[in-house]
Amino acid sequence: MSLFNANNITKRFSNHTALKSVSIEVPKQSIFGLLGPNGAGKTTLIRIMNQITAPDEGELLFNSEKLQPKHIYKIGYLPEERGLYKKMKVGEQAIYLAQLKGLSRNDAIKKLKYWFEKFDIGTWWNRKVEELSKGMQQKVQFIVTILHEPELLIFDEPFSGFDPINVNLLKEEILKLKKDGATIIFSTHNMASVEELCDHIALINQSEKILEGKVSEIKTHYKSNTFTLEYSGYNGSIKSITNNQFEVSQTNLEDGRSQATIKLNNGDANQLLGILIPHLKIHSFNEVIPSMNDIFISRVAESNASKLN
Repeated sequence: MSLFNANNITKRFSNHTALKSVSIEVPKQSIFGLLGPNGAGKTTLIRIMNQITAPDEGELLFNSEKLQPKHIYKIGYLPEERGLYKKMKVGEQAIYLAQLKGLSRNDAIKKLKYWFEKFDIGTWWNRKVEELSKGMQQKVQFIVTILHEPELLIFDEPFSGFDPINVNLLKEEILKLKKDGATIIFSTHNMASVEELCDHIALINQSEKILEGKVSEIKTHYKSNTFTLEYSGYNGSIKSITNNQFEVSQTNLEDGRSQATIKLNNGDANQLLGILIPHLKIHSFNEVIPSMNDIFISRVAESNASKLN
């Protein structure tokens, strides 16, 4: 069951097509990675989701209902470009932004006090925004984004500028928000965070979607039947043992061990192990699973090459 759908979204600016028939389906209570190189069209799609601008073609659905202005209260948006008023006091500004999302002043104060203490910024309540570090300002905006407990949260590069400790803090909160029922759209260039957090992704390149699906299924699909082997007790060529059946590269390690990377163009892992075991002592044998970073780079390169042909 999906919470949000974008169906065949097209958006043009003068002579530039920012999005061309892009469709995504965001399942409920999931973390959905919206990925792509700079200029791919991600920010345009996010702005359309937030009704900041409208598509030229296509439709958007929120809980199977056509997206309408009333849905803005069910969405929380943390933009990549942060925008707090520098001269305004932190607490009053947070209250003001919370009220824009429909909270009463009393409810806003109560919830903000809880989150400010949780994020260890309670002492900054009466300080001006310009006195806060960039990381502190981002904490305030994150809090304001989630404060009204929206069904859909859209985070655009939420970890930008944070140190590793605060990145982990936000990751834990994002996972907790999902556990508590929120649906999250997460846009980032950090593929390690995608692997750690996302259930599904869509990859946009040059205004078009070129890949979508579950992260686990995508990684399985792009496997190349390649394995790494760490072994000892044999100094010769692995290729000679296998009668050149497989593609092999070998490296000598410390302590008399060696490592080989073996690609099986034919056959399977059990067959390979059956050939190797009589000749050497195996210390580890692992399948090489492509990272999301590798998949991102290869799919974008393929897409760019196809457009040139």
